Amino acid sequence: MGISIPPVRTPPLGIPQAAAALRNLERRQEIVANNLANVSTTGFKGEQSFARILDAQGVAVVDAQTDRRQGALQRTEAPLDLALASSGFFVVATPDGEQLSRGGSFRRDVSGYLVDATGAPVLGEYDPRGGTPGPIEIPANARTIRIEADGAVVADNAQIGRLRVEDVAAGTRLEHVGNGRFLAPTTRTPMDGAQRAVQQGALEDSNVTAVTSLVSMIEIQRAYSSAQRALTTIDAARGIVVSDLARPN
Repeated sequence: MGISIPPVRTPPLGIPQAAAALRNLERRQEIVANNLANVSTTGFKGEQSFARILDAQGVAVVDAQTDRRQGALQRTEAPLDLALASSGFFVVATPDGEQLSRGGSFRRDVSGYLVDATGAPVLGEYDPRGGTPGPIEIPANARTIRIEADGAVVADNAQIGRLRVEDVAAGTRLEHVGNGRFLAPTTRTPMDGAQRAVQQGALEDSNVTAVTSLVSMIEIQRAYSSAQRALTTIDAARGIVVSDLARPN
């Protein structure tokens, strides 16, 4: 499973267009490099570049969107490792506000709360069977922890909380903020319990394929070299026009 990146084409135009092409290729390279850097990040969703609009000089402007396709699920059997076999996100609390995450490598911190790999509290929601909004506390003396497909957290056969699992509408632009997390858009909605598909004892791999990204990086570098040569050729040709053809006889 990986990200499909369209072929790189560099238009043979004038100096402004060639310079703009170089900037766009640099942006595409940044996107692919970030994907490669997170190929082993649990729950990471790669970015896919695309031509958004044409600027005033007729050159495509590169933008990016998040590839939300499911990564492969790997069994770990660790009771606090969680994965989502759905389109939803876990919700964590950070100093910068609530953020969304697919990375389910959770643990119990020294205060007894369920946190992610960076120590950010994983948030729960109200449930009449057991659970209040806010961080989820795991009893220190709990002998067994079971997490149901709907997000219910059960300690020694008693429900103590329920994970918040939220979704965002298709086409919503998600902004990466590091650690495999996203800024939480205002349009997100709670997922129905039957649709959450929480899997205990599993983690979701990044959906970035290293080989595909490396091939894309090579293509971008070749296109960048072509654009540089075009820019040099155009500049040299203009120099001839100015210094030789325009010289009085």
